[in-house]
Amino acid sequence: MRLVEGAVAVDDVDAFVAALADVAADTGATVQAFDARYVVSRRHLERAVELADRAIERGENVARDRAVEILLYAAGRRQITDALELGVSEGENRAVVLVDGGDETEAAEAVRSRILDRSEPTLGDYDPDRVREFFAITDAELDAVDGDVEALVLERVALLVVEK
Repeated sequence: MRLVEGAVAVDDVDAFVAALADVAADTGATVQAFDARYVVSRRHLERAVELADRAIERGENVARDRAVEILLYAAGRRQITDALELGVSEGENRAVVLVDGGDETEAAEAVRSRILDRSEPTLGDYDPDRVREFFAITDAELDAVDGDVEALVLERVALLVVEK
């Protein structure tokens, strides 16, 4: 799995998603973009990929598309419309683009050169309040894990399996 980080101005979300799909089709890779404000760590996305792949292997996936299944796990949501909040939106975005499988090197370079406006570090520079609200993380939970938002997000990702 590779992560490509950067900034992008999105005028049309559908066109942006189509450009990602073109890269995926050209390279055989799974390509999924995330709003960096919600991605707490590399492990967050690694775990989403692991669990999505396991669901697909078992025939328990919700989405037909692997990239969407990964998005569902990253969001800890079964409803695609709810999970889309983790994706990029119209306007200026700081993005983390996951590239996995196929020709990852070519796909990552295509995302860097054809999709993102500029490269910049975004991973780990999440918005704690936004993440806490989206994942419904309470003060009591944070106190129980010594303030580790990442641990609680990883728990939410893993709990999607249980909720099925």
